[in-house]
Amino acid sequence: MPVASLDARSPAFARVSLAVMTHAPQANLLGNVHGGEIVKLADSTAGAVAQRHSGGPAVTAALDEMVFLAPVHVGDIVRTLGQVNWAGRSSMEIGVRVEAQPWNDPSADGLHVASAYFVFVALDEDGRAREVPPLVPETPDDLRRHREAEIRRAHRLARKSEIEAGRRA
Repeated sequence: MPVASLDARSPAFARVSLAVMTHAPQANLLGNVHGGEIVKLADSTAGAVAQRHSGGPAVTAALDEMVFLAPVHVGDIVRTLGQVNWAGRSSMEIGVRVEAQPWNDPSADGLHVASAYFVFVALDEDGRAREVPPLVPETPDDLRRHREAEIRRAHRLARKSEIEAGRRA
């Protein structure tokens, strides 16, 4: 499915928030929600953002970073917030913030429990990379995220280059 328009889009255009209540089958041996469950939810959120921004199918190319800040407890309501931080020719960095709130305490603030940065590539109907709309950051927060995404991209490319050079040596 081709993109109808490659007009620039703001991060707000494709922003997504998902929420789920966690359950006992998702628990690890310590009784907290397994980190893999949180990664899966963050990836689903990022996928929805990438689809919205690119106007068609997009797949996870890399999980650049996932930082866990606090445990998620069984029964917590987990909310993810995702947006495009950076867009290139066919790839996008999607940032996802994960928050948890006790299911039985509506007065409790959501606790920031994890952050992740995914790289997605948009695909055409033949499974090849296709162009995505440019990103136009609007707010100071958008600009900060864009700048930090460019730093992460530069690090990914430098790491790849160093590894390939070492293999050729």
